[in-house]
Amino acid sequence: MAVRTERAVERGSPPPAPPSARIGRWWPVLLLVAVALVLRLVNPGSVAWLQNMFVVFGSLMVEAVPFVALGAFVSATIEVFVPPSVFARIGRLPRAFQLPAAAMVGMAFPVCECGSVPVARRLARKGLTPAAAVTFMLAAPIVNPVVIASTYVAYRGRDIVGVMVFGRLALGFAIAIIVGWVVGRKRADDLLRARRAEVAHHDDERGRATRFFGHLTGDLVFMGRFLIVGAAAAAAIQTFVPQTFLDGLASLPVLSIVAMMVLAYVLSLCSESDAFVAASFVQFSAAAQLAFLVFGPMVDTKLSALYLGTFGRGFLRTVVIAVGSTTLVAALWVEVLLP
Repeated sequence: MAVRTERAVERGSPPPAPPSARIGRWWPVLLLVAVALVLRLVNPGSVAWLQNMFVVFGSLMVEAVPFVALGAFVSATIEVFVPPSVFARIGRLPRAFQLPAAAMVGMAFPVCECGSVPVARRLARKGLTPAAAVTFMLAAPIVNPVVIASTYVAYRGRDIVGVMVFGRLALGFAIAIIVGWVVGRKRADDLLRARRAEVAHHDDERGRATRFFGHLTGDLVFMGRFLIVGAAAAAAIQTFVPQTFLDGLASLPVLSIVAMMVLAYVLSLCSESDAFVAASFVQFSAAAQLAFLVFGPMVDTKLSALYLGTFGRGFLRTVVIAVGSTTLVAALWVEVLLP
């Protein structure tokens, strides 16, 4: 093992994780399975809540996995077929132009928040500055055409349809730029976690098809591991939080916005479908629903796990604070400006 570790360090890649560390990554899933088996054996008639939790977990996985696959596909395409010089030129643009351009590029990528994470990582590795990569990652799940269309469909026939569609687009665009500027003031090597595959295949001369599928499967396995952990945590939270708890908060201007942001974090929905959930909370104001639609695709339970696995120490904390504060301020202004 010592020889393997020394060789890994010589190649520039991190040493392989010990078996205990690999098991530790999966402890939430192993704990859920253990609890399910024990309760099933001890008292089979009292596990309705457990069944509900696994239904929620399965729903999140079915909803998110296709978009993770789409993001991995785009990520592998960028890695294999797009020359680094393209992103290097974009990275040399002034930040005042680079961040809005990165947010606008997000409009052309119909990827969910899970799928945007590997794409943003690959962009940063290909030469785009971390600030622009983070801006793209946060903007793409909100400003892409699929999400805009789903928001319109969810609110069609209501007086606030224009506010919800254009408000979500504008707030998502602006907040992504602000947070990208705050979070992305680091070098890519400091912002991103090191991964052995990126170093090992740097000078790979194999065929493009082989390299493409190698990167594709690598990203799927890498992101899928953290997605499972995040989905398991989201399912457990949804099972134990009573639905009636939010009714008393709807009439409180500030707390209603915060409550919808917390709900967006807990529900951990896909940005292509969250508008239908937000539209069902008719007792909440348009500003609170906008906070739900903007905060959720940037920070939620499953994304927290993905951020922890993709980015370096402190990234998740900074993103939660930056996205949360800017979303709250923007939603309060919407609350004031709307009649």
